Amino acid sequence: MIVCVCNAIREEDLRAAARKGATCPIDAYALLDCEPLCGCCLDGAQEVIDDEHVAPARRKSGSVVINFPRAA
Repeated sequence: MIVCVCNAIREEDLRAAARKGATCPIDAYALLDCEPLCGCCLDGAQEVIDDEHVAPARRKSGSVVINFPRAA
C-alpha cells in the first residue's frame, strides 16, 4: 500500500525504517532519503511506524487501521 503519494513511499518501506529505529515519519523519511511534502500522509505514516513497534503478537495483520476520534 502506498502511504505517501508525493514520495511514493510504501507501507513496507516505513516498516523497514521503523525496524532501523525510526520512531516518527520525519525520521523514517530521512532514512528513505526524502522528506514530507504536502503532509497529508503523516498521520497514516505514524500509525504504520507505531504498529511496527508493538509486540509481534499484537501487530495488526498487514494493514493499518486509523482510528479517528468520535464527535462529542
